Amino acid sequence: MGSASGWTAESQPWVLIDTKYNSLTVFSANDKVLVRFYNIAIGSGGTAKEHLRGDDTTPLGTFHVAWINRHSRFGTFFGLDYPGSGLTIRAYIDGTISETEFDRFVSAFRHHRLPPQDTPLGGQIGIHGVGSGNPKVQDAIDWTDGCVAVTNREIGILSRWVHLGTKVIIR
Repeated sequence: MGSASGWTAESQPWVLIDTKYNSLTVFSANDKVLVRFYNIAIGSGGTAKEHLRGDDTTPLGTFHVAWINRHSRFGTFFGLDYPGSGLTIRAYIDGTISETEFDRFVSAFRHHRLPPQDTPLGGQIGIHGVGSGNPKVQDAIDWTDGCVAVTNREIGILSRWVHLGTKVIIR
């Protein structure tokens, strides 16, 4: 089944964010490198298997682009479907989220909607540019609240391949 963008699940490019090598690579459906950017920025708290609101870490795992805001303060923002079901279940079991919050997650997953973004698990995780911020910060430090940042030029290039549903692996 095709999508509005003309991509199908079988033909859509996917993104690998390698935090060890500080790179973002877009691969074709048959794993050919389409473009690679170095010197990405991640959360100022590093990476985490389980990101929590306010810890400034970039979550590791497999996600999908769930929304796109082309007019965010960072330029284009590719929002990810974070947090996922595994983290949600663990958070409920260990008491990080309440039963009411857990029920909201279950409903979102059942109806294929964006998971709640306003719980202790955080949200609003994505890939974005620097926007009107100082572009030199990108070369100096990991500065985001948990997102992955590239330059404004690079976020424009990503727009060629990244669409709703694009798989994004952060490792």
